[in-house]
Amino acid sequence: MSVRPASVGTFLRAAPPDRLPEVVAQHLRTWFPVDDVELFLSDLTMTALWPVIDPDAAAGGPLAQRCFGSQQPVTDNGTGTVLLPLTTWGDRLGVLYIRFTSTPERETLAELASVADELAIALRAADKDTDRYRQVARRQRLTMAAELQWELLPGRSLGGERFRLAGQLDPAYAMYGDHYDWSVTDDRLTLTVLNGDGDGIEAALLTTVAVNAMRNARRSGANIVEQSELASDAVYSRYGGKSHLATLLLEIDLTGGAVEAVDAGSPKALIAREGGIRPVSLEQQLPLGMFGDSRYETQKFQLEPGDRLLVVSDGVHAATPGGKPPYGDSGLLSALRRTRLQPPTEAVGTVIRALRDYHAGAEAADDAVIVCLDWLRRTA
Repeated sequence: MSVRPASVGTFLRAAPPDRLPEVVAQHLRTWFPVDDVELFLSDLTMTALWPVIDPDAAAGGPLAQRCFGSQQPVTDNGTGTVLLPLTTWGDRLGVLYIRFTSTPERETLAELASVADELAIALRAADKDTDRYRQVARRQRLTMAAELQWELLPGRSLGGERFRLAGQLDPAYAMYGDHYDWSVTDDRLTLTVLNGDGDGIEAALLTTVAVNAMRNARRSGANIVEQSELASDAVYSRYGGKSHLATLLLEIDLTGGAVEAVDAGSPKALIAREGGIRPVSLEQQLPLGMFGDSRYETQKFQLEPGDRLLVVSDGVHAATPGGKPPYGDSGLLSALRRTRLQPPTEAVGTVIRALRDYHAGAEAADDAVIVCLDWLRRTA
């Protein structure tokens, strides 16, 4: 009698990077009473889930959306359907859909959750070696500037025991120079939000120079002051002060909640605490690359357990479509209050949708970035 393999991971690691969904489907059909398998991946706007194995099939329905949004398994005993979230380190990729010939046992569901975890990790690793999954996620062609920006992003969300983090850019298919970056090492989370200068591919190239300069410094062990100064020097060396970037750099102590900040321009930070929302007051310094040999200083503020930290670019807080008051005056606060019970992964989408509604069909004058961090309450 054949013995079911303990893990699908061995088969995934041996498979070509573009065939991972089929490997999982074959594994499930071989060892479980399965009638149908599909893999749904989120599109770039995080508003729909699209099939991979059968690209002509319909997009994921309400059950798939509920699974993706809640990040919890969803079962429909009436149809024998099980949906499992595909997530790596808090980054949501999509949903694994399985339809059984009979209602699965509870022990089976635990095994399927392991299969979904193995598939998510494999998809993350394979992303650099095949275009298949990115082609599914794209529902229209990106501009060249957007292509550069998506390639530069660290991910869409990140999570651990002490924090939940998510970011979103808009418009997804035609953004320019606005960007975010993050990295977690030990007990430190470094977070950067940039307002790029200019339009089109030149704005994206400017951002690429600055982000990679900051990463170069960070990966060499430099603090956020040194990251800012190296990036400023790199941008000034390339553009001679004609182009620059407004940037907010944060380093967050995930143990105690202390935050060090370099405010080099227009991104704004806000803290949601116990039902209220207040701006973080920081002294603004020169944008990166405006002058040669610019020097920066850190400022400090404190997060409390349970706080939500939000950072938005000027395409959000300073948006004035059709001569309306800046979105940050009241519209942003209203949108943020509606996100109070949502995780960061859902909250960033809520704010972006509210910003689009505020434009009421008018073309946005700038691209937009929002990053949302929940610093979770410490447990004993």
